[in-house]
Amino acid sequence: MRVAILTVGDELLVGDTVNTNAAWLGERLTARGADVERATTVPDRVDDIAEVVDAYADRYDALVVTGGLGPTHDDVTMAGVAAAFDRELRTDEQALAWLTDEGDYSRDDLVTGTADLPAGSEPLHNEVGVAPGCVLGNVYVLPGVPAEMKAMFESVAARFTGTVRHVERVAVDEPESALIERFDELRERFGVKVGSYPGEVVSVKLESEDPDAVAAAASWLREHAETTVSS
Repeated sequence: MRVAILTVGDELLVGDTVNTNAAWLGERLTARGADVERATTVPDRVDDIAEVVDAYADRYDALVVTGGLGPTHDDVTMAGVAAAFDRELRTDEQALAWLTDEGDYSRDDLVTGTADLPAGSEPLHNEVGVAPGCVLGNVYVLPGVPAEMKAMFESVAARFTGTVRHVERVAVDEPESALIERFDELRERFGVKVGSYPGEVVSVKLESEDPDAVAAAASWLREHAETTVSS
């Protein structure tokens, strides 16, 4: 399953807020076997959101959108998603009923627009906040508040599928440039995907659908490189 992630918010682009949502979603989707192929951030502008949603919904099996939900002036994600699908925003009675019956809010206390969703979408209830999300076609729209986003994603996580890839990491105390030939050997001998991430040591990531191949590759690398404690 090929998946893209779209995060929305001016605060992400200017660095006021660190984009932890994209990292968390990438990790969780990958753990379920999905292939995350794109992560994009756009400002709080309807046209920008609609443009990316329109393109990615067509290109990928699923698109996860996070951020910009709610009734305030800069919460325009629902409008952008609705525009991408040529739908109107309407007050969703199912979402509103959940907020009043399960969320213990009164209709009079809710700000106008809180339960506005693209017409025909499936509401996703917010278990730890107020603003609902939704599913429209293959687009999943989640809140930007991390705790709310995580809870809502878990409610639909089973819909994201694929072949789980096994991973093992080996910490190597050698320059990355000195490991190139051994990386080639790992790929050829064991058929694993090799990633390397330099820092105080080089973290070598070995990945494959075959857990035995990953284990064998990790063992071989530890025998043929200056390694530290595996991470």
